[in-house]
Amino acid sequence: MAVLIACAVLIACAVLLALLVHTLVNARLLRRPAPAPTKMSTVDSIAVLLPLRNEAERVEPCLRALLALPQAVQLLLLDDGSTDGTADLVRRLGGDRVTLLSGKDLPPGWLGKPHACQQLADAAPDATVLVFVDADVVLAPDAVDRAVALLRSSEVDLLSPYPLIETGTAGERLVQPLLQWSWLTFLPLRAMERSPRPSLAAAGGQFLVVRRDAYARAGGHAAVRDKVLEDIELARAIKRAGGRIALADGAGLARCRMYTSWSELREGYSKSLWASFGSPAGAAAVLALLLALYVAAPASVLFGQWWGLLAYGLGVAGRVASARATGSRALPDALAHPVSVLVFAWLVVRSYGYRRRTVWKGRPTWLP
Repeated sequence: MAVLIACAVLIACAVLLALLVHTLVNARLLRRPAPAPTKMSTVDSIAVLLPLRNEAERVEPCLRALLALPQAVQLLLLDDGSTDGTADLVRRLGGDRVTLLSGKDLPPGWLGKPHACQQLADAAPDATVLVFVDADVVLAPDAVDRAVALLRSSEVDLLSPYPLIETGTAGERLVQPLLQWSWLTFLPLRAMERSPRPSLAAAGGQFLVVRRDAYARAGGHAAVRDKVLEDIELARAIKRAGGRIALADGAGLARCRMYTSWSELREGYSKSLWASFGSPAGAAAVLALLLALYVAAPASVLFGQWWGLLAYGLGVAGRVASARATGSRALPDALAHPVSVLVFAWLVVRSYGYRRRTVWKGRPTWLP
């Protein structure tokens, strides 16, 4: 038995080494925006689109950052039935610089965010580039200009510049860095850009830049009206329509603190993680792999398998590499990587209890 366990741990170490090398390659290939041009491009008409629902307590930093963008950028915000004074705050701070829309009633078959995003896109018919942001994102003054320039230079139709993910509580520090770590570790970035396969896609809805013509060909957010992970599904729709997508390091362009407490994080992930895997069988396979590599292999040291220390070190090294590539904190957070994977696995299992009924920002939604 000891020999079998040792062989299993050595195999895990080989896989972890390969994944570490892959992470380092991806970190080198990750697209990054160039320094800001001296002036805004005259080629594009740009609209920044921000959907809002009960965001009065968190939207002010986002809104003030939008107001600092160049005047040529159109700012469209949509209040999606807020009951906490969000619209009043926007009117008070935004003045004539922003256009505030009132969201329509949610039609059957639609989820809230895709419906809000589609209304915003429809309200900017002359924009050649659409920039979708979330209320917890704070853009740099030159973020939009640099992101659009990278969209053009990369010759893609949809660009997802991942913001710098800010964390505060212990739960955030355990879970949030796994966002960038997951795609840097497991997703071949350049192959994703070249491949027409919709299944090979990733995107983050906090900050999305998309060409208007490609968005229209893909069917816009109407094509993903009932999708919990509308950002990834939009990227897949762009691919199905013949377009190209890319990820980028957006740490110098934007920052985002998605959740400010463990309860917020737990509920936020529970409503959507189940949609990441395609099926319960797919989720089980992914979790089995993660737990075997990043938890069981390191834990084998407790049973005298000293190769477990190598497995632990390789896992931590991969986490450090992804953190350094995306501007987030590497140490000491990476040292708790096995715990992070355990917490993530628990969140995935918990999320399957939310598959049929999701409640978010006071709006209940029943999924088919």
